[in-house]
This record gives sequence, structure tokens and C-alpha cells, in this order.
Amino acid sequence: MLDILIINGKYPDFEKDGLKEANIGILNGEITYIGKDILPAVEVIDAKDRVVSPGFIDIHMHEEDFAGEGEKYQIAEMMLKQGVTTCVGGNCGVMHQSVAEFRQTIERLGGSPVNYVMLSGYNSYRNKLLGIGHYEAANEEQRLAIRAKIKEDLAAGAFGISFGIEYDPGITLDEILFATHASEDSNLLVAAHYRDECADNIASIEEMVSIQDSIDKKFQISHLVSCSALGKMKESLDCINEAMERNPRLNYDTYPYNAFCTMIGSTVFEDGCLEAWHKDYSDIMLTDEPYKNVFCDEEIFRHAREEYPDMLAVAFVMNEEEVAMAIANKNGMVASDGIINHGGGHPRAAGTFPRVLGKYVREEGRLSLIEALKKMSFEQAKRLGMEGKKGCISLGAHGDITIFDPKTIADGPDFQDISKPNIGIDWVIVKGKIALKQNRILNDRAGKFIPYGSI
Repeated sequence: MLDILIINGKYPDFEKDGLKEANIGILNGEITYIGKDILPAVEVIDAKDRVVSPGFIDIHMHEEDFAGEGEKYQIAEMMLKQGVTTCVGGNCGVMHQSVAEFRQTIERLGGSPVNYVMLSGYNSYRNKLLGIGHYEAANEEQRLAIRAKIKEDLAAGAFGISFGIEYDPGITLDEILFATHASEDSNLLVAAHYRDECADNIASIEEMVSIQDSIDKKFQISHLVSCSALGKMKESLDCINEAMERNPRLNYDTYPYNAFCTMIGSTVFEDGCLEAWHKDYSDIMLTDEPYKNVFCDEEIFRHAREEYPDMLAVAFVMNEEEVAMAIANKNGMVASDGIINHGGGHPRAAGTFPRVLGKYVREEGRLSLIEALKKMSFEQAKRLGMEGKKGCISLGAHGDITIFDPKTIADGPDFQDISKPNIGIDWVIVKGKIALKQNRILNDRAGKFIPYGSI
């Protein structure tokens, strides 16, 4: 007897670029049946008029701060409620705890709402371990100390290394390349938050391409819209697409909003940023008390940077048409770049994936449903070495499935309230267990930490 049988739904066939109607059976956490028969099952889900999709995979988000905010899940629950079943933390060079500590906490808690993959965050060791200034270059002894910590993270199951170059502009190309030699495994993933926004030129994108040209590992340009949707998206995409023709190990991720989010005290908001973006203080919104949902003036901006440097700020600086270009481009993946503090932040942490399907697929027709689902599941699985197990509906694949109504799916969270529910996601199944039904979490421990090389 099956654990779950999904009947009357349509699932994406990525090889044929279409939807196929079939019943799908899950047993012991894996898809074991695809066909027309009605087999006996403990639970039968009627997915009539619904798409039975591989669970969405968020290749770029920011994990829980177990060390600072307690051993509870916040952003992982937001991931689950938008149909994500696997996500990648440790991005932008930032981690709240080591990979070993993060893994041990998930295992001690008996699982998590979603499956977790981690990268080793370079900047966290540069700053917290060694106290290197944002604009200082690391010397050889410091580079060796950081690389030793990265090796510990890789031994604990990290899938690769991430850098936040804009947060520490003192990081040089040589420093990055030195760190990537923490392992000679060419299947590892290296991801980087660029050096600067591309407002007047695409030098930061060209630097990203040069990193890929210098390493044998896969390289991911993080959250492209934050970098290039300020007037240089076409040039950036042309550069990336041409580089990917030469080296398909390069790729990028992007999110579907025209505002970015990071800590107000970071180097991103240093003097001259508004002039570079051609924006004003009033284009920046703060997300926590005493300034929750308050748009800045100069006094509030400077006070927040001085007194509340870790407060998240949302900056409305990108062009919507360029955001759409990045989403619809033939290359690239959808990712949330979700980050929250004390349960608050940017709605991308809670609504990214349904937003793409509602706004860019159904309402605007920027890309097809199949193209979007590829960018939300299949491509990420391939990138992470999980093809055939995640990101697809096929025999032997993991039972990670999101069932949604393509006629109604839409994002609910907005910039004033990220807790508003998404629309049109009916079921989310993680490892063969029903984790969410009609926006209600039924099982918040079905996911696990996934160590590198275990799939």
C-alpha cells in the first residue's frame, strides 16, 4: 500500500516541455508509481485542475539564526508556505553559526520544515573570527586561518563556499581564489554577492565572470537583480549568456522584486550610495522597531545606521522591467535571497515562488509555466548534483512535491506585512510526508540537513 496517491493532477515533463496527466504514488519518501491506475494508499489527494510540481528549491536564502534567536524555525516555515521543500543557506558569505553547529541543531530538533543545504560563509570567518576590517585585505596567515574553518564546514557537509564581496570590499580576487582551494573537488559550488551595483557599468559582473574563468568549480552570481536592475540588466545578461556559452558551469539566481534588503549598518549604505542609485532617503524602508515600516529621511537613516546597524532595510532602487528581464532570461534560476530578523524583513522571504508563477507567468506571460518550474526546481537540482532525485517527477525521485492551482496562485506577503498568506498552494509534501495543506503546517519536522555527497 502506498503512503500517498495523488490523482487527477498534471505534472511537468521537463524533457518534453509539457504537462502530463498521471496519478503519482509515494512510498517510504520516494515516488514509486506514475500511471493511470488507482492504487491503494493511506492518503489520497485529488489534484484535479492542479499542477503536481517537484518541490521548489531555493538555491539562495539565509538560514535561521539559532545562535542569536533561539532554536526555532521562522524562515524555514516561510519557505514551506511558498512551496519550497529544499533550500540553500550560508549565502553572501554570511552564516549565523558554523555548518556543524547548524547541522547538529537540526538533528537535535528532529528535523526541520524543509530540507537544508549549507554553504560555508567566508565573510563570517573574516569578520567574526579574525576581526578584519571591511576595507582591509587579509594577509597570508589570516587567509590560512579562514581556509581552515572552511575545510571544517566542508567536512561537516557544506556544498561549497560563498562570498559577500560588497560587504567586505577589501576582499581581493587573489583572496577569493585562495579560499576556493580549501578543496580541489570541482563539483563544489562557489557563490558570490558582487562587489558593487551596476549603475554605470558592468564591472562587477565582469569580475564575477573572471572568477569563473579562474576556477574549475561551479560559480553562482548571487541575486542578479540587486546588482544590475539599476539600468544595466541587458548588458549584464548579454555578458553572462555569452560567458555561459563558453562555460556552462557559470549561472546566476534572481528574485522577483524591485527592492533589495540588507542590514542598514552594512557597507552597502555608506555615503554615496543614494547618488549612485539616483535615489533618495525616502526610498529606504526600515523593518523593525522603533522604525518598523518607516521610510527614511536623512536623520532616521543616520540614526538607524548608528544605533541599529543590524536592522534590515528595504531599498526600492531597481527597475521593474529589468527585474522581469532577469526572471525571463533563458539562463538563471529563481531564488528568494530571503533574510529575516525577528520574524520580519522583505516579502521575498515568504512569497518569491508563488509571485513568479502568478505575476510573471499567468498575468504578464513573461515565461511559460514549464520554463518557470524549471527555474524553480529542475535547474537547482542539477546545480546541486541532485538530478534524478529532486527537481523532477520521476520514479525513484524523492517525495518532495508542491501541488498548486495555476489559475489562482499568487503571493500574499507584502512590504508592510510578510505574514500574509500566499494563494493557491494546496499541498506541500516533504520526504513523502504531507507537511502543509491549505497554508496550514501539518508537519514541521519532515525535512533534514542534507550533507554534501549524500544524494
